[in-house]
Amino acid sequence: MLLKTFGWSFAVTAVGLVAAVFYGGWQAFGIVAILSILEISLSFDNAVINAGILKKMNAFWQKIFLTVGVLIAVFGMRLVFPVVIVAISAQLGPIEAIDLSFNDPDRYKELVTDAHPSIAAFGGMFLLMIFLDFIFEDRDIQWLRWIERPLARLGKIDMLSVCVALIVLLISAMTFATQAHQHGGTHADKASTVMLSGIAGLITYLVVGGLSGFFENKLEEEEEREHEAEEEARKSGKSVSSVVLAGKAAFFMFLYLEVLDASFSFDGVIGAFAITNEIVLMALGLGIGAMYVRSLTVYLVRQGTLDDYVYLEHGAHYAIGALSIILLVTIQFEIHELITGSVGVILIAWSFWSSVRRNKAMAAAGGEGGDGSASKAEVSSGV
Repeated sequence: MLLKTFGWSFAVTAVGLVAAVFYGGWQAFGIVAILSILEISLSFDNAVINAGILKKMNAFWQKIFLTVGVLIAVFGMRLVFPVVIVAISAQLGPIEAIDLSFNDPDRYKELVTDAHPSIAAFGGMFLLMIFLDFIFEDRDIQWLRWIERPLARLGKIDMLSVCVALIVLLISAMTFATQAHQHGGTHADKASTVMLSGIAGLITYLVVGGLSGFFENKLEEEEEREHEAEEEARKSGKSVSSVVLAGKAAFFMFLYLEVLDASFSFDGVIGAFAITNEIVLMALGLGIGAMYVRSLTVYLVRQGTLDDYVYLEHGAHYAIGALSIILLVTIQFEIHELITGSVGVILIAWSFWSSVRRNKAMAAAGGEGGDGSASKAEVSSGV
């Protein structure tokens, strides 16, 4: 069962890691491995959400999402999107960006390094908004309660996350401009570029969130119509075509899932820029991670067991928050890729360990670990 579900993921992992070694040695191997873990951890909650929606779809639309959908997710968002970001930021054509990355890596690195402040500002703001919207929301299950409880109270203030993000961006842009001016650098005029890129990241987040909300509302409307049609059919004694009903509702489910997956892909792709600027390594790492997200989705649909680890979503969002700060810091200062990648892995491992400890405590107290109830055992097992 496990091999059948994760077989393709294992195969892609082996091929990707071997390709990384041939491309850049053991350092490239490490970077690709970290990128894979980062993508899996950041998209874990996406897999959980996907599984919950896929269960409502018929077999045909499930297959469409897990075939056509994964092609869009892997080749569109994880492979093409990083190239587009580099091309736009470095003012290159997509083909030219790919050609330079292979044939003139020194020139490519120079262009990407020059464009890094705008990439970091865009990505840092996008990731920061994801983290802030998560941390300011009041939740039944809390991981680091000493942080999350007071922030949840503050989150009741309207538009607080946007205000905090803009303040952070303003500080980053002013610091960048001041440092560049003091050192007599040529980047002082790029402070406005950093500001504009950060605002673009904020707008992108708001647009993606709006589209997700739009399709979610459409999905709820279609599900409500489906239930009403079924009730009317039962009352009149007529048979209802489950394929037509499932297909109509599933179409909006599919669109909703694709927009949702795109929004989750942003954090993985943008976070990858905090670890490496090389398109090849980024494509290998994110591609491997995306395959595991697909396998996790299938596994959750068939088994539905991984959602017991309730703090993993928290760990993933804390990793997003850490990456956002790191990206904004790298506008002015350089941070080693392995350090950047390790932060996310440590946070995910810590949240997983906390989830296991919580489940054991609740089991010992006679509670049920996966129901999300805030029992005494859960409170005592929290951090």
